[in-house]
Amino acid sequence: MLNCKDASHLISERQERPLGIRERWSLRLHLWLCVNCRRFERQLALMREALRLLGKRAEADVASADLPPEARERIRKALAERHGHEH
Repeated sequence: MLNCKDASHLISERQERPLGIRERWSLRLHLWLCVNCRRFERQLALMREALRLLGKRAEADVASADLPPEARERIRKALAERHGHEH
C-alpha cells in the first residue's frame, strides 16, 4: 500500500511518463482511500490546465502583436527550440 508521499510522487510522475501496471493499480487504490491525495491530483490537473491556457493566450498575444515578420519568426524559432530542449 502506498503512503501519501509515494502517491503524490506517482501523481506527478504520471504527467511525464506512463505508469506501469503495478504503479497504476497501487495509485488507484490509494486515491480511492485518500481524500487528500485526490485533492492534490485535482489541484495538479487544474494547474496544468491553467498553464496550458496561459501558454495559448501568450501565443495568441504574440501573434496579434504589431511585430515585423522577422521578429515573429525569431520568436517562433526560440519557442520551438525551448520546447525541443524540454523533452
